[in-house]
Amino acid sequence: MRTTLHDGVPARPRRLRTLLAGALAAVTATIGLTAVPGLPAAATPSVGQWYAITSAHSGMALQISGGSTATSAELVQQPRTDATSQQFRLVDSGGGFYRLQARHSNQVLDVLGRNAADGATVGQYTDLNGTNQQWSITEQSNGTYSFINRFSGKALDLWNFSTTAGSRISQFTYNGLAAQRWILNPIGTPALSNPIRSNGADPWIEYWDGFYYMSTTTWDSTVIMRRATTLAGLKTATDTVVWDDSGVSNRCCSHWAPEFHRINGTWYLMYTSGNSQTDFGGQRMHVLRSTSSTPMGPYEFMGTPLPNQWNIDGTYLELNNNLYLLWSEWIGDNQSIRIAQMSNPWTVSSNQFTIAQPNFSWETVGARVNEAPVVLQRNGRTFITYSASSCTTPDYKLGLLTLTGTNPLLAASWTKRSAPVFQQGNGTYGPGHNGFFTSPDGTESWIVYHGNTSASQGCGSTRETRVQEFTWNSDGTPNFGTPVSRGVTLTPPSGE
Repeated sequence: MRTTLHDGVPARPRRLRTLLAGALAAVTATIGLTAVPGLPAAATPSVGQWYAITSAHSGMALQISGGSTATSAELVQQPRTDATSQQFRLVDSGGGFYRLQARHSNQVLDVLGRNAADGATVGQYTDLNGTNQQWSITEQSNGTYSFINRFSGKALDLWNFSTTAGSRISQFTYNGLAAQRWILNPIGTPALSNPIRSNGADPWIEYWDGFYYMSTTTWDSTVIMRRATTLAGLKTATDTVVWDDSGVSNRCCSHWAPEFHRINGTWYLMYTSGNSQTDFGGQRMHVLRSTSSTPMGPYEFMGTPLPNQWNIDGTYLELNNNLYLLWSEWIGDNQSIRIAQMSNPWTVSSNQFTIAQPNFSWETVGARVNEAPVVLQRNGRTFITYSASSCTTPDYKLGLLTLTGTNPLLAASWTKRSAPVFQQGNGTYGPGHNGFFTSPDGTESWIVYHGNTSASQGCGSTRETRVQEFTWNSDGTPNFGTPVSRGVTLTPPSGE
């Protein structure tokens, strides 16, 4: 039988806790909220990454007291030094639960004595994968995290809101206050190199409010998202399912090409799915709206913009205070780029127009394809990249449209470049279906795309997510260069 130094709740006064709980109840009653807030949607940081975990209230770091390696040594707060006794990583217990392992001792955080009471001591103990050593990880809207113990259902808590070094860490009923919010600071972030993700077709990345967010095709009923404070951190970040259409007959299956856009201060996520895992004739675009301030959601379903026709690879164009939908659709023998005006991000309000079809030989390898349009805007100019030729071939590549007229609904307003702007090279085959994002400081332009490692690979799960910086020509057009070789160390985006 295991023993512990603490068999009960500490005799420390609970008056502050009682007053705070009463104040919270009074406030919530006044404004008509429930007194016990519900947990937000769960998300997880990177498994295996070492973190210094700091309090959102005090700014101090979690530390095993005195750097002890003894079993049952307590967890306290101290000024951050990044000592190994302040470094913790996640160990997956399955089912959405994780142990928090201390780097200096290899022991894990434990509600000592399996005590379910408020105020029970948290310390380190030999890793037994017990439920009192398992924590769910809940992401808050401001990018902090709360840890909820599986055994007790209570949150990792800075006792009595202390700002004093050496103060104890306990568990307490979840209330969402700053004493239960923690910031995860990566230590020893790995070098940036491609690929960012295996099985990462149709990638989309946005940098927002201190985090990179990424989503890719899943092939199943789900839309997933991962996030990290560094671009390299996306490699090991955990996927979170932000939407699941299982059981919804007309969009249950074959989820492709997720994109998320911030429009008028709200995040919208558009994806393609259909009614079969094997017959893609039912593919349609669908739109979700985030009910939080981040791309992680949670999301609500808003609509299917074009429900009566086959359509894939939707994206948005914002121009002159108007919103447009861009997508790909078969028009006769040509898979074509189409456009329509929208009254909101899920409703088409105009006729539909074709603005590009495959007419160059490099667009017709394997099939006559123009798909996956993506908008790129800079210095008052608007461009659309698109993917050309069949994705089953190594000749899948990017073309470029430039808006040279005034009405984006007219094909005559778009000028197509006669040569591809990004294609196979340096051991990367079939590069395409891209997105764009900027560096954290806004000074650099980056492209994210998928590519294969062999000319014989095609449209499946072999496609990897890759990134690289690109530049701009003197005439104001983008210069994407050549795919960077796999494994080459890249300079991280400016501002990380």
